[in-house]
Amino acid sequence: MDESIGEKQFRVVILQRLRLTSATVEYLNQQIGVIGKQLSVSPESEKSGLQLSQLVIKQRMSIAIKSLSTLISVADQLAIDTSDYKRLMFEITGSITQDLLDGKVVLTILSHWSNSTLEWLGTTAPHYLFQLLIFALLILSTRVVVKLVRQVIKKTVSSKNLNLSQLMQNFFIGISGNIVWIIGIMIALAQLGLNLAPVLTGFGIAGVIIGFALQDTLSNFAAGMMLLIYRPFDVGDFVFAGSVDGKVSHMSLVNTTIKTFDNQIIIIPNGKIWGDVIKNVTHERLRRVDMVFGIGYADDLLKAEKILTEIVTAHPATLKNPEPNIRVHTLNTSSVDFIVRPWVKTDDYWDVYWDITKEVKLTFDREGISIPFPQQDVHLHMVEKSES
Repeated sequence: MDESIGEKQFRVVILQRLRLTSATVEYLNQQIGVIGKQLSVSPESEKSGLQLSQLVIKQRMSIAIKSLSTLISVADQLAIDTSDYKRLMFEITGSITQDLLDGKVVLTILSHWSNSTLEWLGTTAPHYLFQLLIFALLILSTRVVVKLVRQVIKKTVSSKNLNLSQLMQNFFIGISGNIVWIIGIMIALAQLGLNLAPVLTGFGIAGVIIGFALQDTLSNFAAGMMLLIYRPFDVGDFVFAGSVDGKVSHMSLVNTTIKTFDNQIIIIPNGKIWGDVIKNVTHERLRRVDMVFGIGYADDLLKAEKILTEIVTAHPATLKNPEPNIRVHTLNTSSVDFIVRPWVKTDDYWDVYWDITKEVKLTFDREGISIPFPQQDVHLHMVEKSES
């Protein structure tokens, strides 16, 4: 019997079924991708229905792939070119079979990929490149705006009418720049098509978690805000804070950096400073130098008082107003003590203290006035032996 006519009709049927089944596979694959994207952004109340639809489509996809595989094997027996369909099977399932060893199938796969890449470059790539260009321009613009905002804020907060401390000025300058940066970056990310709502929600949840994990840091942050508001010290002041003596060189909302007198850098958490005694040595413009000098009971009291007055008034750094206070203070166990309290500018405190102490010792030695030190007199009484 002549089977050529029946074979031609069968080839036509197989080709039609191949085209129909491959189109069905591509359609179902697209539907799976669409539902997957919807699942990633949909609320919890809608996810159950989408998951059910996704499961049904995957089952239909499995049946269609089996049908396509069977049709491809039949078409190969009929010497029909199935390279495109094998390429589709590979892209959908990802399974590597011996069919991929066929050079024609490999060329078909590479040709399809190259065509897809060229199509993407021609249609989608310019859009993404334009978005990246806009993103870069927005970041550069934000950087320029940050500099301008910081300069404006710096001029504003440094005004004498506001009378803000250096710490508060640095805080406002830094926070203004950070706020502008955050706004600029969010606008730039929105131009890339990023949905900011999930990002902000994630930041909120992360903020709560981080808040519990960093309770000590938040405590230091709150203490830093209190230090900025009440201003117990400023940059450049000599303070005793957190059991440390030194000069305040820098402060943030979390910690304060103090440089000690022997040039050590000590970083103290603000919580420890705010919860302890704070002594600001250089906050006031004037300071009183408190000194005590003792003379012997046998020395001339009035002469010693005159010498101390002359030494204090002769020093160029002591102030006439307020007047220095020089008085007999205590009749001590081994000495008569004078208090010597001149007023000086804060910057001259230690120079005056050291100069007057040195001059008092030299002058007392020249004038024959003793500076006593603690001593005890021991009296021995000899007891004579009685005659036996």
